[in-house]
Amino acid sequence: MTKLSVTLLSAAVLSALSMSANACTGLIVGKGASVDGSIMIARNEDFGINNWNKYLAYRPQQINEQGDWTLGNGLVVPMPTQFYAYSAIPDWDALTVDKDGKYYEERGINQYNVAVSATTSAEVNEKAAKADPLVKPGIIEAVIPTLILPQVKTAKQGVELLGHYIEEYGAGEGNSLYIADINEAWLFEIGSGHHWIAVKVPDDSYAMIANGLRIHGVDLDAPDVMHSKGLLQFVKQHKLLDKPDARSFNFAKAFGVIGDTYNVDREWLGQAMLTPSQVQDTREQQYPLFMRPDDKISVKDVASVLSSTYEGTELAEKGERPIRVERQLESHIIQLRPDMPEEFQGIIWQSYGVLSESVLVPLYTSLQEYPVPYTVGTDTYSDDSAYWQFRSLTALATANPDKYLPMLKATWDKEESKLYKQVSNMDMLLKDMYNQDKATAVEMASDFSYGQLQRTLSMATEIRYKMMTDLTKSTEKKYSEEEFKKIMSL
Repeated sequence: MTKLSVTLLSAAVLSALSMSANACTGLIVGKGASVDGSIMIARNEDFGINNWNKYLAYRPQQINEQGDWTLGNGLVVPMPTQFYAYSAIPDWDALTVDKDGKYYEERGINQYNVAVSATTSAEVNEKAAKADPLVKPGIIEAVIPTLILPQVKTAKQGVELLGHYIEEYGAGEGNSLYIADINEAWLFEIGSGHHWIAVKVPDDSYAMIANGLRIHGVDLDAPDVMHSKGLLQFVKQHKLLDKPDARSFNFAKAFGVIGDTYNVDREWLGQAMLTPSQVQDTREQQYPLFMRPDDKISVKDVASVLSSTYEGTELAEKGERPIRVERQLESHIIQLRPDMPEEFQGIIWQSYGVLSESVLVPLYTSLQEYPVPYTVGTDTYSDDSAYWQFRSLTALATANPDKYLPMLKATWDKEESKLYKQVSNMDMLLKDMYNQDKATAVEMASDFSYGQLQRTLSMATEIRYKMMTDLTKSTEKKYSEEEFKKIMSL
């Protein structure tokens, strides 16, 4: 390619990537709110269009030379002395933006079992944006996992490091993101060019996040709250709140846009599903930041929330934007399990395409290589791409949604139920094996995840063949017996 061609392609890619804003939905579950004592951070990665392939990737540990570190969006920061190993799910064309393909890496777990999911995009209000403008190039969704995962050993350290970067170099977007380890989970929000806040999710609660800033009612001096320097003074100076209260601070109102039905409808829906005992009016300006679930939350429960629509609720005819949308690229539920050996504490339940018509595959963090179909493909359909095999099922189902969507859901629900049981059994086996032969246990976990990726991909391909055959048959004209005999005699 010529230098001009590369420049034009990169510009087109960056333009397309910007369409990911105002898309995703997320959920954070405290360890005391889950069925097994695990912390969970989960998110649908939605996009402005339906056909944007994703790769699975593993970034090995490395030692770096001193100098500048240039990120994919042009942000330059000092190069760390070393990178810790981590997993990621970058966009298919990341190499056209960053020479190492580290762009829009979205989620991952590093070798110290620190997990990041970034981001649920959020709008910054005009007053805050004018008082502290967003910065280009600055901290944005596309570079956050790349910046944080290879550098931190705890979730709290991740919060502090990201906060430092925002204050030092500025942020280019409003965002909510999630940082967790086996001990705690944090909801981190960026509200302007240099101001941010992070709150530790209570162990007995969960946080439901759409595309608006959510943090409110928090004590700025509490040990479970961290924020940018001079935050309260800045809000007072620029009159972002009528009566700023340090003991019940409303970051979302000061910096974001509250009450937007595009967001609050989904927040209401998630809370109604997990805490049905607490009946809430629809379309409130703000919903509780944290809620306790009626029943302990499982991976399956999280998947149900991330696959949900307003069907059967009072918003069935007027909900502006459901959680399940056809422009989902992938969904992930990251579990951090303190009762497992260190190498197996982190597990990512990963799906491709639209979650409700796909399957969550368990990926142990020991997995460092992936089947080829999960590492190839573009924004044009191809048989060799895992993303396209899963995503095409939803596309085919739209030809007869009443018939095919329930079939897909039932098929994958049954498969996921098997996988939940298999992981439970595998965990017990890994614990026993770990005490006898650590290396064999690590290899066993990796082989299990690798095999599940292959097997579920084969299932998706087989389902696609059957749907194509059935669709073809459905278009055939129905002939009379005499007409059929005549045709067959020609």
